[in-house]
Amino acid sequence: MALVNQVQKRVKMPKWNIVKYQILTHCYINNITVSNSDLDCLTLLSFNEPIELTHFCYDASAEEGWIFKSPQTVRNCINKAEKNNLVIKDSSNKKLVMLNPNLQIQTEGTVLLDYKFLGYDTKETEDIV
Repeated sequence: MALVNQVQKRVKMPKWNIVKYQILTHCYINNITVSNSDLDCLTLLSFNEPIELTHFCYDASAEEGWIFKSPQTVRNCINKAEKNNLVIKDSSNKKLVMLNPNLQIQTEGTVLLDYKFLGYDTKETEDIV
């Protein structure tokens, strides 16, 4: 009979952090490397989607000390995210960008995340130990 060590954590946090956590979790599970600035950029996009790319690039770099310093850096981040299938462009208007709906990122209303992860030892790791 196998035993499972179960850990439950309950955390109340601002919606920005909940959305950022959802994106981070998706990237971690799918081995997509993202920086904290990339995460902030994608989080901002999730709250403003769909949005015209040029407007978003200026919005994400508008304030001093905000996510990126220039609109071009924001555009580079969006292009990288698009290559990793995190962001898509509207099929009828290529200037509109949004998070890929397949990510199922929740931004509306009260959000309760209920992830269940199972870590297990494989035969290979048992032989190494």
